Amino acid sequence: MDLLAGALPMLLQGLGVTVLLGVASFVLGSLLGALIALARISDFRVLRAVAISYVSVFRGTPLLIQIMLLYFGLPQLGIQLAPIPSAILALTLFSAAYLSENFRGGILGVDKGQWEASSSIGMPYWRTFRRIVFPQAIRIATPAVGSRFIALMKDTSLASAVTVVELTRVAESVGNASFRYMEAFLVAALMYWMINTVLSIGQGMLERRLGRAY
Repeated sequence: MDLLAGALPMLLQGLGVTVLLGVASFVLGSLLGALIALARISDFRVLRAVAISYVSVFRGTPLLIQIMLLYFGLPQLGIQLAPIPSAILALTLFSAAYLSENFRGGILGVDKGQWEASSSIGMPYWRTFRRIVFPQAIRIATPAVGSRFIALMKDTSLASAVTVVELTRVAESVGNASFRYMEAFLVAALMYWMINTVLSIGQGMLERRLGRAY
């Protein structure tokens, strides 16, 4: 108990960095993922090809490799990023590939008849998308997007490989200093579980709220 009491401030600080990595990557990844999803369903072949290639590359390679490429590889090209921005960039690019598929699935899940009905009354494409299709697509995609957010929060632990002092890195440091790895990593696991439990509850509340509108 003495060990945990002494290490708790460090673990909480590491938890704060973990939350920062997860939230920033999710917000930025959602924005990028939405653009990629729109590119995937566009009529422009080149745009679709670029989007398909992006998704294929970032879903087909390990996240750890992507993190290390950005942190250790970019300096060879004259681009030096600090550990945290480098990790956020890698997590953003990785999560955007998955989120784009979630958003695309949500958009394609909306009944095509609603596009046709809007067109028949002269409603422009983008107004139809914004007012009719987008709200329904969000409702359809919410379960998958929420699950991706939870997975992303756990993926942040890989940022420790590039010296980011997040929760896993702090737990490892505490274990190295005291040789009490079991307690250190159990506390870290408990903190991850608590975060993801809160996110799961929030996701359930959001799904029920969106469901009431229909």
